[in-house]
Amino acid sequence: MNDSSWGAPPQAGQAGYWGPTERGPVQGAAPAGPAYDAPEAQQTRPMPIVPDGPAYGGDQDDDRGAARTGGPLFRDEDHGAFPGGNGAGFPSGDHGRFPDERYGGRSGGPSAQPHATPQHDSSYVPQNPEPMPAAQPQPQPQPAPAPAPPKKSAGRDLGAAIGVGVGLGVVIVASLFVVKAVFVGVVAVAVVVGLWELTSRLQERKQIKAPLVPLAVGGAAMVVAGYVRGAEGAWVAMALTALAVLVWRMTEPPEGYLKDVTAGVFAAFYVPFLATFVAMMLTADDGPWRVLTFLLLTVVSDTGAYAVGWRFGTHKLAPRISPGKTREGLLGAVSFAMVAGALCLQFLIDDGIWWQGLLLGLAVAASATLGDLGESMIKRDLGIKDMGTLLPGHGGIMDRLDSLLPTAPVVWLLLVLFVGSG
Repeated sequence: MNDSSWGAPPQAGQAGYWGPTERGPVQGAAPAGPAYDAPEAQQTRPMPIVPDGPAYGGDQDDDRGAARTGGPLFRDEDHGAFPGGNGAGFPSGDHGRFPDERYGGRSGGPSAQPHATPQHDSSYVPQNPEPMPAAQPQPQPQPAPAPAPPKKSAGRDLGAAIGVGVGLGVVIVASLFVVKAVFVGVVAVAVVVGLWELTSRLQERKQIKAPLVPLAVGGAAMVVAGYVRGAEGAWVAMALTALAVLVWRMTEPPEGYLKDVTAGVFAAFYVPFLATFVAMMLTADDGPWRVLTFLLLTVVSDTGAYAVGWRFGTHKLAPRISPGKTREGLLGAVSFAMVAGALCLQFLIDDGIWWQGLLLGLAVAASATLGDLGESMIKRDLGIKDMGTLLPGHGGIMDRLDSLLPTAPVVWLLLVLFVGSG
């Protein structure tokens, strides 16, 4: 077999074919004639019979570029020869592959076998590709761990509260046992500051203008009158203070007069008048010890309520008024105050008996709790948390006087009943 039958282009007028086979002339070749049947046809010789099987692959593909039909019978023939090709109009290395052959057939007819291989065609797609590996299941996101329950908080700066409390206690005790008049002055100053806080919050939150000047002057005078003249002096000073409030308010327009003077009279009774009972306790021979008992029982009651309620409190006492107070806290206040009352009456008060101290402690726990709830009601109506910011960790002066003020007349009265006014 000469080279012209495989790689050279056909001569002019010669039909391109691959030689006679048992299947007959190739589809699309020139009609049979002398050039086809003549045994003396130039540059022809019989093709070897190729056994059935993969018709093309590897180097066998190279024998397909030898022949080409003379007309544009294939879809790519009208593109002309490619530069650098093999002389038959196809790029080098491609040797006559057509789009039809890439999907399993030959351009010459349906009997052609697939021939494309990965070595010759970059677009080769295997007919029986290996199965894709099964998609691995994606790990499911784990639910976030539940947040740890928040720890109970004291709700205020406990260190600052203790420091301020100890400082106030030192001032009170020093003035109480050194010079009684100094302690009366301390009470009067606390009353004036408390009135200022209360009237300021009323004006800010409710536009109620309770006159501060007559309240401050009348309040201080009320404390002094209670210490000097007893209960009669306290009542007289209270009446004069209320009258001063009514007159003072007349200097302003009448709009809101009623609510302003009502608030003024309420403030005069709530702060200075109740505070006069502390001054009246001081007038007794053992007055400093009575006042100390009053202060200790109130502080112990508040501390017991706070400690027990913070640690064990689960049942709300008055949720609409003060959500932080619990029934367990009230039991803690009663228990602590009764124990402290028994000790104080037995060892601090002249002629006092321990069981009287139990009753006194019970009464103090009740009055202190009601006083705390009363001011909580006021603050809730005003929409505020504290009456002031003067005392770090405590709020304002009124936030410390809330349980002391209503407890003062209770302790004064019970001590008078138990041991006399002497």
